[in-house]
Amino acid sequence: MSKHIFVTGTGTDVGKTYVTALIVKKLRQTGLNAGYFKAAVSGNKRGILNGKEGLIPGDAAYVDQIAGIQGDLTEMVPYVYEHAVSPHLASRLEGNPVKLEVVKSYFQNICEKYEYVTVEGSGGILCPICFDEEKIWLEDIVKELDLDSILVADAGLGTINNVVLTASYMKQEGMKIKGIILNHFHPKEVMEEDNRQMITYMTGLPVIACVKPGDTELDIEAEELAALYRA
Repeated sequence: MSKHIFVTGTGTDVGKTYVTALIVKKLRQTGLNAGYFKAAVSGNKRGILNGKEGLIPGDAAYVDQIAGIQGDLTEMVPYVYEHAVSPHLASRLEGNPVKLEVVKSYFQNICEKYEYVTVEGSGGILCPICFDEEKIWLEDIVKELDLDSILVADAGLGTINNVVLTASYMKQEGMKIKGIILNHFHPKEVMEEDNRQMITYMTGLPVIACVKPGDTELDIEAEELAALYRA
């Protein structure tokens, strides 16, 4: 039986994909059979995929390359959109709305192939995934797939508010957060060190890793990281 975890962020462009790639890479470096999944990804470019022209799921391609998965990108992301907007709007513009049963089917397929599956979210936890045929929020996917979470946040100015609000909402809605990863972290920078302490104090959650600009490795032991995953 596979184990899995969800990676969400305090918003767009905090580095979820970058951090997710480092997470999967860390697991695979120790010999664990680790894979990647994302329900929907927007803002993709066209290219050749599996011998055919189509949209390349950029986030999956990045994680696949950095982590050395060498998997089938079409199996990692069921919904791939060209427009660089929220998935609910992209799906409306492109006529391909997200369906929870499809997401769940793809997820189960990935879980059959990998022992550890890291699921990346789209935008922040309140990101709308579909708002036409059916109203689906990102948290619906988290709950449907029964996932605990890791929260990725920028280490800089404003992150205390962003982390506390996100963590409070997730706890209120019954979503469990295992820990926080701070991205763009500068060691010994007074404000960022204080941000780390305040975030832990105000949320009661541990900062499990800090990622410095340009890091190619995650500063957490693989065993500790793997222990965050749940079947």
